[in-house]
Amino acid sequence: MFRFEEPNFLYLLFLVPILFFGYLYSNFLKRKRLREFGDPELMQQLMPDVSRYRPDVKFLLLLAAVTLFPLLLARPQFGAKMETVKRQGIEVMIALDISNSMLAQDIQPSRLERAKRLISRLVDGMENDKIGMVVFAGDAFTQLPITSDYISAKMFLSSIHPSLISKQGTAIGAAINLAARSFTPQEGVGRSIILITDGENHEGDAMEAAKAAAAKGIQVNVLGIGLPEGGPIPIEGTNDFRRDREGNVVITQLNEAMCQEIAKAGNGIYMRVDNSNSAQRAIESEINKLAKSDIETKVYSEYNEQFQAVAWIIFLLLLVELLILERKNPLFRNIHLFSKK
Repeated sequence: MFRFEEPNFLYLLFLVPILFFGYLYSNFLKRKRLREFGDPELMQQLMPDVSRYRPDVKFLLLLAAVTLFPLLLARPQFGAKMETVKRQGIEVMIALDISNSMLAQDIQPSRLERAKRLISRLVDGMENDKIGMVVFAGDAFTQLPITSDYISAKMFLSSIHPSLISKQGTAIGAAINLAARSFTPQEGVGRSIILITDGENHEGDAMEAAKAAAAKGIQVNVLGIGLPEGGPIPIEGTNDFRRDREGNVVITQLNEAMCQEIAKAGNGIYMRVDNSNSAQRAIESEINKLAKSDIETKVYSEYNEQFQAVAWIIFLLLLVELLILERKNPLFRNIHLFSKK
């Protein structure tokens, strides 16, 4: 596995195009002044030892060295050894509702975006735990298999949108069942399903699924997202809202009673997500009560520094740049390595 130990130095690479275009502009001004001074062909005959191409070659060599220097400072490393390590943690599966009703904006900026931000903060608070993600609407599927790779978890989170599932509805029971099957077979690990939904138009098997998960020792916590009074569902790309067959604007409401029943059946807690962080704190407190056990994780335990190779390349580029003279050597005047003749 490849990584940079100090990736912030890579921002210095933004200087490279500035230097390149600055050099082009400097050459443009130089040629313009030469044309004002006299005929370029005549000037070349008067200065036979001046090379047109050597300064450009020297600059490109220097630019290559400058480009590699931030890579050197960033300390490139290769993972040399994969190890299975044991860490004390729990396993969490998040079941996220992505039905169209989650686009409602009674919770800002929308129910879905608010839920994604909450999940992102939950991931940030994890250290040795494993996390996975199931998304559902009329169907449910695994968005992220359970993992300790938090970077991948946040990357997959950013791509979640109602368009991922064409069948509309709120198949909470299917989502809980799928999440319960997604945990590792390791024994003795505390497990929790965090269900995030507005609970609207749910199918009738949600309570049974929560009870079945609880029977396996899996806690089902529920975060209700939205307001009981609800809000309209915007149609993306327009200023209009979804309407029923009679042309009335559809108002989607949080089914709080149903969410509470699912949490009770799953031996978990229910919290409503609002514009504060109270729901996040409550869920973190609840899952921290779960029994932590040794979780096996594969990691690169040793990283070999690779900056030496980059340093040698920079040294050779600078050495070659130093050896190339801008003016032709009289001893090699008849050798044209940097001209068309």
